[in-house]
Amino acid sequence: MLQKIVLDTNKVFSALLKPSKIREVLLSGAHYFIAPNFIGVEIFKHYPKILKYSVHDEEELIELYKRISDQIEYINPVRVSLENRQKAYDLTFDIDLKDMVYVALALEFDAKLWTGDMQLKQGLIRKGFVQFFEFEP
Repeated sequence: MLQKIVLDTNKVFSALLKPSKIREVLLSGAHYFIAPNFIGVEIFKHYPKILKYSVHDEEELIELYKRISDQIEYINPVRVSLENRQKAYDLTFDIDLKDMVYVALALEFDAKLWTGDMQLKQGLIRKGFVQFFEFEP
C-alpha cells in the first residue's frame, strides 16, 4: 500500500519551476498524493508568475502540470468530518488558518503532510502534530 501524503500547494509550485527532487518524488508513482481541489485554481491564479520563473516554455509547463496533476487525488474539503475540521482549526488558528485544510485532510485520511511552510510545521510540532512527510534530498 502506498503512503498517503497531503500535498501543500507550494510543493506543486516548486515542481513546476525547475527539475528537482520534489518533482522526482511527485512523478515517481511511489506515493499516494492527496490535495484540496482548489490547487488548480491556485496554479491558474499564479500561472503568469510560474511561467515567468520556470525553466520551461509554456507547452512544457502545461504538459508537466498535467503529469503532476495525474498523480494527485483532489479532494473537496467538505468531505472532511466536522471533528477533523475542528481539530485542524485548533491546530492552526494561531499559526495560519489558510493551512487548516491541509491539516484537516491529513487527519481525515491518516496521511502525512508535505509542506515547505516552516512556520506552519514548527507551530504544528509545538502542538504535538508530527505527521509530516520528509525525504532525503
